[in-house]
Amino acid sequence: MSGFAPEKKNARPSLASLIGPGLVTGAADDDPSGIASYSQAGAAYGPNIIWSLLLAFPFMAGIQEIAARIARVTGHGLAHNLVHYYPAWLARALIFLMVVANICNLGADLAAMGSALALLIGGPEQLYTVGFALFSTALQIYLRYDDYAKVLKWLTLSLLAYVGSACIVAVPWRTAALSLVWPHIEWSSHYATLVVATLGTTISPYLFFWQAGMEVERQHQSLRKAPHLARVEITRIRWDTLIGMGLSTLIGAAIMFTTYGSLNLHGINNIESASQAAEALRPIAGDFAFLLFAAGIIATGLLAVPALAGAAAYAIAEAACWPVGFDYKLEEAKKFYGVLIAATAIGTGLNFAGIDPMDALVWAAVVNGIAAAPIMAALIRMARDWRVMGKLTITAGLAGNGWCGTILMGAAAAAMLLTL
Repeated sequence: MSGFAPEKKNARPSLASLIGPGLVTGAADDDPSGIASYSQAGAAYGPNIIWSLLLAFPFMAGIQEIAARIARVTGHGLAHNLVHYYPAWLARALIFLMVVANICNLGADLAAMGSALALLIGGPEQLYTVGFALFSTALQIYLRYDDYAKVLKWLTLSLLAYVGSACIVAVPWRTAALSLVWPHIEWSSHYATLVVATLGTTISPYLFFWQAGMEVERQHQSLRKAPHLARVEITRIRWDTLIGMGLSTLIGAAIMFTTYGSLNLHGINNIESASQAAEALRPIAGDFAFLLFAAGIIATGLLAVPALAGAAAYAIAEAACWPVGFDYKLEEAKKFYGVLIAATAIGTGLNFAGIDPMDALVWAAVVNGIAAAPIMAALIRMARDWRVMGKLTITAGLAGNGWCGTILMGAAAAAMLLTL
């Protein structure tokens, strides 16, 4: 694609060349929906759910690497591969699951961004919500992909706000560290739902499609056509994904520690919105912690909304064999951008349907958690098939990691349903 220098076979990769789609995807994982889920978990149970983040990390990194490698090897996104590998009804069902979860998640994220801005400067939340939707859509349509990718990379720095807020809040670190090793686990519907929400916002189907789509955007040719680049490119994908997912896990833990120290220890065990978590910090941790937390909601939303809308557009356009990608201009890929606009518009419209924002945020994560397992299974099967990957099928170890993650997501969803 345009804007990328030709790849040199023997060049030593720099850190800048190693990070890209994986970093942006990991940062987008800590969206307002994730912030709400992590905040509610930290307020309700302190550090006793953070174990689920640590447990999920290797499986999250594994499945994201699998998704990225499918795209890099084949030269096509996940939806294109799904519809050419599986029966049409199954591929469409998997894509439908992802798109529905995306739209719910997108609407909840936009609402949280509008609420956070209203907290910071006052004014009408719903107007801000619409404004963020229009702003994000315009950036995706009218900004060149190379420039847009750079903007997204710089936005990842906003996640450091949550590390800062965790450092400001008084957290009993010894107790917190002990809880990571020996957490108090409850057999209750509320606890199970929050575990599924945490896992669902950590291992989310839209992240698979988004990272794969970005890999397709940045490549010159598929690895099946350029196998001599495979070693360098697979190494880049692995490090990029590990860095991105590691950052995502660190930020999720920082949010839980922040709400543990500022809310749970002060008897505040239930919050109704992501912005309420920010507001609750003010009297306990001061204005600076509040500002960091609230501003972080907006910045992470600007990262996540393009990922959510973009993943839906990639999936539907690829499945229909339409021109796909942000390197195309609006007039060259009208249907692709039409799906992107429609997904954003529907998500925005959900905020005018009288749905409780906090419920929408947490249940969007829960829907992601339930949808993840079947989509993960479908990707692993493709990545092990020589008909899709040629000689570049994934190793048995990486496939085993993926299957363990799939079982984890399925078991978590089953536990939630059994405790309802």
